[in-house]
Amino acid sequence: MRYCYPAIFEMEKDGKYSVEFPDLEGCYTSGDNLADAIYMAQDVLAFTLYSYEREKRDIPKPSQHAKLKTAKGTFINEIACDTFEYQKRNNNKAVKKTLSIPEYLNELAMEAGLNFSQILQDALKEKLGVY
Repeated sequence: MRYCYPAIFEMEKDGKYSVEFPDLEGCYTSGDNLADAIYMAQDVLAFTLYSYEREKRDIPKPSQHAKLKTAKGTFINEIACDTFEYQKRNNNKAVKKTLSIPEYLNELAMEAGLNFSQILQDALKEKLGVY
């Protein structure tokens, strides 16, 4: 779930930057300055690749720098992202689940004032090895 793709950066007349990922259709962004453009590039790359993963689309291999053609005034920079981290950060909406537990466990947990949702989240994270 970690990726690295080349991005083509172009400085606009107003000092802002536009960014395009030639390997990924419709994957482009911009930034007010170079630091902002790199940040935005990481975000749009993670968003695009996460969408590919969810839709079970084939993820294209990143191009090599030598094979990319760039225009005058542009440069190539590698951009990395982690779609799992993106998912955790941006797809964190609570989902209601119905489950069944033995009545005696329910009574003991209620008496102890336990938070069922938090316990379930913690147990799922542990079982899946994600944190």
